[in-house]
Amino acid sequence: MGTVTTSDGTTIFYKDWGPRDGRPIVFHHGWPLSADDWDNQMLFFLAHGYRVIAHDRRGHGRSSQSATGHEMDTYAADVAALTDALDLQGAVHIGHSTGGGEVAHYVARAKPGRVAKAVLVAAVPPVMVKSESNPGGTPIEVFDGFRAALAANRAQFYTEVPSGPFYGFNREGAEVSQGLIDNWWRQGMMGAANAHYECIKAFSETDFTEDLKQIGVPVLVAHGTDDQVVPYPDAAPLSAQLLKHGTLRSYEGYPHGMLSTHPEVLNPDLLEFVKS
Repeated sequence: MGTVTTSDGTTIFYKDWGPRDGRPIVFHHGWPLSADDWDNQMLFFLAHGYRVIAHDRRGHGRSSQSATGHEMDTYAADVAALTDALDLQGAVHIGHSTGGGEVAHYVARAKPGRVAKAVLVAAVPPVMVKSESNPGGTPIEVFDGFRAALAANRAQFYTEVPSGPFYGFNREGAEVSQGLIDNWWRQGMMGAANAHYECIKAFSETDFTEDLKQIGVPVLVAHGTDDQVVPYPDAAPLSAQLLKHGTLRSYEGYPHGMLSTHPEVLNPDLLEFVKS
C-alpha cells in the first residue's frame, strides 16, 4: 500500500499486491466507495499470479478530501499520475459503475503501451442523464434527489442505497447480506461529503461517447439486466456499439452490485477475458 501525490497536492491512496513482474490489473471503484470494494476480485486475481492495484478516488476512502477536482478530467489525470508513478505497462483496467466512466476517460487518453485491455462493469457510459440526445436516460430529478438525500442525512442515505437498489436486496426472494450493506456504509462514510456530492454530477452528466469511440484496445462490457442504478438498456448495449473492439456480456437478473453478489460467476468471466 502507498500513496501518490498529484500535481495539485492531492494524496491518492492505493493498494499494490502481488509480484512486481506480474501482469498488472488496475481496479476502479464506484461511487461513493473505495478500493476496498474490490477485495474479492483482488484476492482472486492475486491467487492467479497477477499484480493487483486499486486506488481510492480523490475525496473517497483514504485519499485526500480535496476541495476541488471532483470531475472526470481530474479523476483520469489522477489515474495517469498513479500509472506513471508505478510505470505500469500493458495493464488491464477494470471499472465498476462510476469507475467504469473513469476507466473510459483514462484509457481514451492513456500513453501508448500503458493499457492492453479494459472492462466496464455495470458502468455509467455512454451517459446517464436523460436529454434530447439521450431520451432513454435517467431524469435529472433522480440525481437531484440523490444530492438532496446526501445533504440531508448522508449516513441514512448510505444505509438505504445498499439495502435496496444497489445489490437488488429490495427484490422479492433476494438473499440479503447485512455484511455487504454494512461494508458499503463503512466505505461511503470514510469519504468526504463534498466529493460525493459533486461526484453525482460527474457520473451522471459526463458524456463518454467520444471516449468510447477513441479506445482502440479490446473492452469487455458486462452488465446485469436488473440494474436499478445504471439501467441496462441505456448503458451497456450502447457502449458496446460505440467501441471499436467491444464485447457485450449480459447477466440476466443481476443487480448493479453484481461483483459482490455473484463473484463466483463474474470473477472467472473476468479472468477469461484477461487471458484471452
